[in-house]
Amino acid sequence: MLFLQRPAKLTLLCTMLSLPLASAAALADEVVEQIELGLELYQEGDYGAALTELEFAVNDIRKLMSGRLGGTFPDAPSGWSAGEVESAGGGGAAALMGGGGAMLQRNYREEDGEGRLEASLMVDNPMVQGMAALFSNPAMVASQPNMERVRMGRESALVKWEAERGRVEATLMLDSRILMQVKGQGLDSPDVAVDLLKAWDLGEVRAQAAR
Repeated sequence: MLFLQRPAKLTLLCTMLSLPLASAAALADEVVEQIELGLELYQEGDYGAALTELEFAVNDIRKLMSGRLGGTFPDAPSGWSAGEVESAGGGGAAALMGGGGAMLQRNYREEDGEGRLEASLMVDNPMVQGMAALFSNPAMVASQPNMERVRMGRESALVKWEAERGRVEATLMLDSRILMQVKGQGLDSPDVAVDLLKAWDLGEVRAQAAR
């Protein structure tokens, strides 16, 4: 069996999985082994087994990418504590959903109060497309009760505040495929949720969600 030299292996990773060279170089050894085995099986004509190995490799790479996305979540505000970043689907921490779409969340708790916050990040998820129509339609935004547009640098967020219930939803859309949202309850004002959304490093989110 013909084995590839390391530069060729990295090129194969980039070509087959559409990852930049820097990301390919950082992959776990297990992923490289899976792709090498998949290549061997392909060359031997065992296409079914080759697909299985490559699918395992793709899933592991998705987990690595999702872990990096989880690292972009902001720290807890002063007077608050934060939990671990988890998959919103209830799986392992920062796992990716099928189809390549990430759906992650982190919960925050007010230490001396009843306030609760839930920050979520969705990338290439079908739910993002449903929100995209709202962001691109000012008339639709204006028709929503208790909702206003808030500037965050060059980006715009939609903030819905229900004062009588102490609930807030602050939502930011990036590049029509990344949805960042902070929901809160038990709050005296929407400020803590808006500030948490502002604390997110948008540049890093874009970098880790790049495709």
